[in-house]
Amino acid sequence: MSTTKPPANSSDNYDSPWKEAIEHYFPEFMAFYFPDASAAIDWAKKYFFLDKELLAIVPEAEVSNRVVDKLVQVELLQGTVHWLYIHLEVQSTRQSDFAKRMFVYNYRIFDKYDKPVASFAILADRHRHWRPNSYGFAFAGSKHTLEFSIVKLIDYEPKIDELLMLDNAFGLITAAHLLTQQTRKKNEERYNAKLRLIRLLYERQWERKRIVELLRVIDWFLVLPKELRQKLKTEIYRMEEHQKMKYVTSFERDALEEGFEKGVEIGIVQGKELGVVEGMEIGKLEVARKLMVSGFSAEQAASIAEVPVALLQSS
Repeated sequence: MSTTKPPANSSDNYDSPWKEAIEHYFPEFMAFYFPDASAAIDWAKKYFFLDKELLAIVPEAEVSNRVVDKLVQVELLQGTVHWLYIHLEVQSTRQSDFAKRMFVYNYRIFDKYDKPVASFAILADRHRHWRPNSYGFAFAGSKHTLEFSIVKLIDYEPKIDELLMLDNAFGLITAAHLLTQQTRKKNEERYNAKLRLIRLLYERQWERKRIVELLRVIDWFLVLPKELRQKLKTEIYRMEEHQKMKYVTSFERDALEEGFEKGVEIGIVQGKELGVVEGMEIGKLEVARKLMVSGFSAEQAASIAEVPVALLQSS
């Protein structure tokens, strides 16, 4: 899935920004959305993302249309349980079987590890009254139920200005998600929203790495048509000149905004000899390699250029 340059009126994609944000800022994610659970975790100890393990347990996760699901192994501060498995999902669409799926995933993970599993869900859809938080069944005195914690992002909509004042990264990320939904097919409004978020980031006294990562998240969320991307680029250059620092290099920005398209063009030219489809894939792979040279991870480059990450890890 490419999140770099979909057509202006296409459905927005939320997969890559949420995945990157959770992986980079998992302690902040838990503290922002689930503070009680966060307070029970020993953040001085390492935690582990178990994406491959989750896929092995529930292979249907790879083809589902939820935004992102994660399995994380954490260590607790106290109690008889040493390790805890956290299953979390960010769900972008209303689905009748969502609570049942949370139930199934919870017991499959428990069956695999024989350890407690805590389930959490971010409901990122626009249906205010859809708030599933439990699933179970009972018969003849036998009962099996899962209750899980949820956060409804639309509840934050009246508080976007407050979100942007917070030091937690997920204040900004939540605002970016909501603004993406609010500005779908409203390009000028989206341009203004994106420029506002970028200006705010440039004003923050955060370390460069954090600013660069969050700029990428914003870029993935609030996709603009070509003419507005160029206008935004000009404004960013002005901000960088004023700040006397380039947070995102021009090559990185061009790779995000234009590299995919150029790579496909290269691939089509090569495709005259190899076949158009194969040539396009070569062009995408070249874009992905250039992204890695500019500092993107193999996973990020593969997601942007829409190529298998294994091709980059083996090259």
